[in-house]
Amino acid sequence: MKTTLSNLLIAALLLLGYTAMAQGTQTIRGIITDAQSNTPVPGATIIVMGSEPLIGTTTDYDGAYKLENVPVGRVTLQISFLGYENITLTNLELNSAKELVLDVPLVEQVNRMDEVVVSGTPDKDKPLNDMATVSARTLSMTEANKYSGTRSDPSRMAQNFAGVSGASDDRNDIIIRGNSPTGVLWRLEGIDIPSPNHFGTLGTTGGPVTMLNTNNLKNSDFLTGAFPAEYGNATAGVFDLRLRNGNNEKYEFLGQIGFNGFELGAEGPFSKKSKASFIFNYRYSTLGLLSAVGIDFGTGAAIPQYQDITFKINAPTKKLGQFTIFGVGGISYIEFLDSESGEEDFYSNQGEDSRAGSDMGVLGLTHNYFYKNEASGRVILAVSGWNTAFNADSLSIIDGSPTRTDELEFTQLKYTAGYQYNQKLNAKNLIKAGVQFDVFDLRLTNEQLVAENTYFLVQDYNGIAPLLQSFVQWQHRFTDKVTLNSGIHHQHFFLNNTWIVEPRINLRYQFKERQSVSIGAGLHSQMQPLQSYFVETNYTDGSTALTNEDLDFVRSNQLVLGYDNLIGKNFRFKAEVYGQYLTNAGIERMPSTVSLLNEGAGFGIEPFDSLVNNGRGYNYGLELTLEKFFGQGYYFLTTASIFNSQYEGSDEVWRSTKFNSNYVFNILGGKEFKIKSRHTIGFDTKIAVAGGQRYTPIDLDASRLAGGAVYDFSRTFEERHSTYFRWDFKLTYTFQGKRATQKFSVDLQNLTGRQNVFSEEYNTRTGDLETIYQIGFFPDVQYRILF
Repeated sequence: MKTTLSNLLIAALLLLGYTAMAQGTQTIRGIITDAQSNTPVPGATIIVMGSEPLIGTTTDYDGAYKLENVPVGRVTLQISFLGYENITLTNLELNSAKELVLDVPLVEQVNRMDEVVVSGTPDKDKPLNDMATVSARTLSMTEANKYSGTRSDPSRMAQNFAGVSGASDDRNDIIIRGNSPTGVLWRLEGIDIPSPNHFGTLGTTGGPVTMLNTNNLKNSDFLTGAFPAEYGNATAGVFDLRLRNGNNEKYEFLGQIGFNGFELGAEGPFSKKSKASFIFNYRYSTLGLLSAVGIDFGTGAAIPQYQDITFKINAPTKKLGQFTIFGVGGISYIEFLDSESGEEDFYSNQGEDSRAGSDMGVLGLTHNYFYKNEASGRVILAVSGWNTAFNADSLSIIDGSPTRTDELEFTQLKYTAGYQYNQKLNAKNLIKAGVQFDVFDLRLTNEQLVAENTYFLVQDYNGIAPLLQSFVQWQHRFTDKVTLNSGIHHQHFFLNNTWIVEPRINLRYQFKERQSVSIGAGLHSQMQPLQSYFVETNYTDGSTALTNEDLDFVRSNQLVLGYDNLIGKNFRFKAEVYGQYLTNAGIERMPSTVSLLNEGAGFGIEPFDSLVNNGRGYNYGLELTLEKFFGQGYYFLTTASIFNSQYEGSDEVWRSTKFNSNYVFNILGGKEFKIKSRHTIGFDTKIAVAGGQRYTPIDLDASRLAGGAVYDFSRTFEERHSTYFRWDFKLTYTFQGKRATQKFSVDLQNLTGRQNVFSEEYNTRTGDLETIYQIGFFPDVQYRILF
C-alpha cells in the first residue's frame, strides 16, 4: 500500500513539473441567442474587458462567436447588440486545460432608441427562465462549487439559499419554507425525473449521496415558490437542472478523487466535420473501492457501495433542428448487520440485520426545431426507472438466529412524451404552451411480520397510473421596467380521474435602475406520494381493499411579495415575505395526528391506509439575502429565514409540522489569492445555525413495558432537538499548467466537532433513552485534474 501511494505521489509531482512550463491561454466561445425566442443573434459584439490589446469579436449568422488566446485566470465579458440590453459577465474562471463555452441569451428592448445604450447588469441575480419572477435564482455551478461543506452536491448547495433548510448531515433533503421535501420537483433537461440520489426511496426526493455530477451540470434554476405554469405536480419548489454540452472541437478529460467517489470523465466531438459532441462521466464509491482492495474502516458490513454515470450527446443539424440524448443512472447497496457490529448508528437498529438497495436511471431524447417568425418547438421523449429493495431480520436474544420481519420491493417505470411550443410575437409578448403525458408502471410489494409466521400485506400492486399535464403562459412586457407573467397549468390523474386547473400570475416592476419589487401568486397541486394510493386495508374477514385509491391532489395556494436591490457592482440585497395555505392533504379518517404533509424526510413513506383529503396546513415567513457575487477575488452570501409551518390532522388540532424549525441562518464566503501567474489559493468558510428539528417524544414507561419504543402521539412534534450549529472551512489550491489544471482541496466540515442531535432512541438492551448524534468532525479531501 505504501509503495502504491509513493508511486502516485511521484507521478503527481512529475505531472506538476511538466505542466508548470508556461502560463497558458485559452479559448472562450459559444452562441448568443434571443432570450425569448431562443433564435441566434448574428452581429452581436463580445469583448474581453480590460484586455490589452483589446480582444473581441462578433457573432456569425448562427450566433456563434470565438475568442482565442485569452490569458487564463478571471475574465469579464461584455456582450452587446443594437436594440438589446447589454450583458456583462464578471469574473469568469478560465483555466488552461478546458475551453470556456458560454451560451448567452440577450433580452430585446421594448422601447428601442438607437442613441441610447442600456447597460445590463450581471445575470447572476436573475433566473435562466425569464418567466420566473419571484422566489427564483440561478445556481451558478462555478460559484456554488466554492461553498464549503457541500460535498459537490447540488442539493446541499441549495441549502445555503434563503427559505431552504437542511439541518441534517445524513441526507440532502431540500426543505423549502416548512414544506415536506416530497413537494420538490426534480427536472433535468426539461424532463421530470425521480429523485437523483443514491440510497433514496420511492416517493422521497433526497438521499445520503447525490447521483448528480457538478462536472457535467451547467448553471441551473432553483425555485422556491409561486413558480411559472410550466412546472406542475409540485407544491414546494423546483430544481430545474441543465446538463452542459461536450466540447465539439477538441477532446478534454477529467479525473477526480473525493468523498463522492473516484471519477473519470471525457468529452469531445464525434468528428472534425460534425458539430455533434459527447460528454460522459463515471463515478464509483470511494469507500466501496477502498474496501474492495482490503482497507478496513471499522464499520463492518456498513460500507456504502454505489456507482453512477452521466452522459449527454448533442447533435445539431442544418435543417432538422437539434437532437439531444442524455442519461443519468446509478446503483447503490448497503448492509447494516447488528449481528456483526453490535453498534447502533444513523440507520441500523438494535437486534436487527437489514439490507437496502436502490437503482435509478433516466434516458431522455429531446428535439428542438426552429420555425420561421421566431417560433420554436420541442419534442420530449423519456423513460425512467426506480427500484427500491429492503429487508430486515430480527435477531433472537437467545441465540442470535434471524427471523425475517420486513420484505419490501418497489419498482417504478415511467414513460414520458411531451411537446412544448414557444412563440415570440414581438418584443413585448411571448407565449409558451406545452403538454406532457406520463405513464407510471408500478410493481409494489411490501410485507411485514405481525405474529409468528404471520405476515401482513401492506402493499401488493401491479399496474399503471397515467398523469396528463398541460400549460399555457404569456409574458407581456409593458415597458422595459414592467413585466407580467401569467399562465394556467392543468393536470389529470387517470387512476381516479381527479383533475385540477391552476392559475398563476407574477408581476415585476423595476422602479429604479437597480431596484425592483415583485409579486407572485398561484395555485399549485401535487399527487399524494404515489405508493400511498396502493396501501392495502386488511379486514378481519381476510379481505383487502385499496382505501386510498381515490385520494385527490394536495393543493397549495401561494402568495409572495419581493424586493430586490443591486447595490453597487456585485452586491445584492433581496427580501421576500410569503404565505401558503395547503388543503386536501391526506389524513386518517379516525382522529389522529397523522398527515402526509409530514412525510418525506426519511427512508420511505409510512404506509397509512384509509386516508381522506381533509388535511390542512399553512406556512408563512420572511427571507433576507445579502450577497456579493464573486469579484475582486472574494464573495459572500448571508441568508436569514424566519418561518412558521403548521398543520391540522383529523384530531382537528393545529400543531407544528415536522419541518417547522422556525429559523435558519447561513453565513458563507471566500477569498481567492493569485500567486504569480499559475498558482491560486482559496479559502472558503460557512457557518450554519438552525432551529432544532421537531420530534415526537418516547413514553419511557410504556416502552419498558412493551419492550420497544412507544411514542406519545398526544405530543406529536412538540419537542425539538437543540439548536443545530456547524462551521465548515475549506482550503483550495489550483495550479494552471500549460496543458493541465490541477485542483486540490481540504474541506474541514463541522470544524468544532459540535454534537448535533440526530435522534432520540429507546435502547432495548438498557431500557433507557439514548441520543444518537450526527457526523462529528469530518475532513473531505478532493483532488481534480483537467487535461
